Parts: sequence; C-alpha cells; structure tokens
Amino acid sequence: MSRCISVLGSTGSIGRQTLDVAQTLGVRVAALTANTGVDALEAQCRAVQPELAVLYDEAAAQELKARLADMNIRVESGMAGLLAAAELPAADTVVTAVSGMIGLRPTLSAIRAKKRIALANKETLVCAGELVMREAAQYGAEIIPVDSEHSAIFQCLMGCRDRGEVRRLILTCSGGPFFGMTRAELAGKTRADALRHPNWTMGAKITVDSATLMNKGLEIIEAMRLYDLPLSKVTAVIHRQSIVHSLVEFCDGAMLAQLGTPDMRLPISLALTYPARRENPAPPLDLLSCPALTFRQPDEDAFSCLRLAKQAAAAGGTACAVLNGANEAAVGLFLQERIGFLQIAEAVDEAMQRVPREALDSLETAERADALAREAVRAKFLR
Repeated sequence: MSRCISVLGSTGSIGRQTLDVAQTLGVRVAALTANTGVDALEAQCRAVQPELAVLYDEAAAQELKARLADMNIRVESGMAGLLAAAELPAADTVVTAVSGMIGLRPTLSAIRAKKRIALANKETLVCAGELVMREAAQYGAEIIPVDSEHSAIFQCLMGCRDRGEVRRLILTCSGGPFFGMTRAELAGKTRADALRHPNWTMGAKITVDSATLMNKGLEIIEAMRLYDLPLSKVTAVIHRQSIVHSLVEFCDGAMLAQLGTPDMRLPISLALTYPARRENPAPPLDLLSCPALTFRQPDEDAFSCLRLAKQAAAAGGTACAVLNGANEAAVGLFLQERIGFLQIAEAVDEAMQRVPREALDSLETAERADALAREAVRAKFLR
C-alpha cells in the first residue's frame, strides 16, 4: 500500500479525487503539480502541506511562491519541476493525472526512480507504450491503471496466472453525449454539446474524446500495451449505464466483469492500496436500484476516430503518437470553437496520412512524431 504520494495534475478532476481518497486512507501527499491554476494549487497546498509544489507556467509559479512564503513548501516550475515531483524521494507512488503528451517524461522519470505508477495519463502508453513498459520491467516499477476501464481489466486479471487463457479484453464505453446519432446529425454539434457527458464529470479534453469515441480508441491501444496483447484480442462495446467498467473473456467462454458506481475514487483507491482493498468515500453500487444493463456495437462510420485509432494500433511504430498528437491539437481547436466537431476526425486522418511512420526506438522519436502531427493540424486549419 502507498504511504506517500506525488500527484501530477492535482487540480484536475482525477487529481482532486485523488486527494479525497488520500485523506480517507491517511496517505501523505509529498508533491502537487498543476499547469497555471495559482488559486487552486495554493488552496491544496494549505490543505495538505506538501514539501513540493509545481506550476508548469513560470509566472504562475513565481506568484505561488510569493503566496506560500509563510509555509515551508518548495515551489518549482516547468518540466524540471514535474520531473522533481516525479522523482521525489519521499513519495513511493506517483499519480500521473496530467493530461496529454506532457505526462510522458515525468512518468518515465518516476519509473526510473522505481516508484509505483498510478497511471491516469493514457497518452503515456498510447505514444510510447513499448518504451514505457520495457523500462518498467527493467527498473521493477509497478504500473497500476487508474482509468476505470483498465482498472476493471486489472481486477478481472488478478487471479489469472496464464495470459494465454485470455481470449479477449472487452472495454466498455458510455457512448458519450451523441450515442445513436448519424454522421449527418453530428455535423452541427458544438463545444457545449460535446461537454455534456451523461455519466462522468471529467476535464474538457477527455470529455470531447468521449464524444468522438477517440477516448475508447486510445484505451484500446493502452490496453494492448498494459497487457501485452494484440489488437485482435482487445475490443469495445457501448454500455450506456457505466456500471460494468470492463470485462475479460477467457478461452473457456467464461467472462469476468467488474461492476461499480461511476465514481473515479474506486479505481484511484485501488491503485493506492493494491494488493489490499480499503474503505472508499465513493457510494457502493445498489444492484436493486441500478438500471438494466445494455450493450451495443460502436458505430465506427459515424464515430470514425475509433476506427482511426484501431488503424494506428495495427500500423504500430510512431502511428499512435501521430494519432494522439493530431487529436490533441484538433480537440484544442474545437474547444476554442475554431473547427467543427467532425473536423476533429478529419484532421487526425490527414495527419496520419501526411506524417511518415517510423520505428519507435526512442522517446525523442515519439516526441518528434507528436510535434509533426500537431504541425500538420495547424497547417490544415491555421494557414
């Protein structure tokens, strides 16, 4: 069980819920990091009194330092600050809850420091999963997934000694706010429409990814890396109720599923307490009052981001880094209301065609592919 944690991305949804769980469990918090939110991070620092606080933005970090002058808290900034939080000797566990490609270097740094990684940053495994898992094995670092779907798979596989017994992993997907709509109906959907998720409260970027189903495509790639399985053994189904968080089908036809309320404090808690389980602040699932459970096939024609993610997974190499970089750039433009909803997938598709695929032999190769993908999106829309 974790005794002391660093929380990378502490002011986001996962980060805030991690602090809630840590308080319930009596786990010490040694480091907190955020992007620019001075007010939010100051409040968290005064509540949990970490030894290190990091704001990625330099000016914001200077303001935070002035505000915390009455406390014995070191304040740093930039990537150097994130790496310091990831490597902090006091912390035995690093919760990586930052959004996007920026989480890759701190995660690798924490792995090399032999920390437990409570992984909520899916881009780390999407863009450089082979490198990350290889380094985790080399340094003996434990990776425990925090995403509800991957935590569910992790739990279903706890008693599985032979991965050869696994026929397939089945990730569940809420379908987002646009479930059942045709491509024509999606054309006019706005930022406000996309941010109305039916079941989960999440950050803006991941909520848009849920609306396009790119989130599920990224999770398929992540599952392939986490569990060392081919694309043919990882699939997804629409499950509107978000009660079954994912399933494992075994070679004898048996299926194991993990059920629970749609509350991220459940997988966060397990990532901190594994292999034990502890009391959790999330409400328990009431089987007698939960809705009927339904399952449907995703529509990859209307929601083509899911299809594109599978194409990238099949291609391998830097294709997944290109997919992710282009998607981050396009979603950013959509959230700024500079492009339409369907143009997100169009941008990703074009970037995948324009950026040459390479063998993924280093972190720098992944970062170069990411940068080229973002530039392809900017060239398409910001000429």
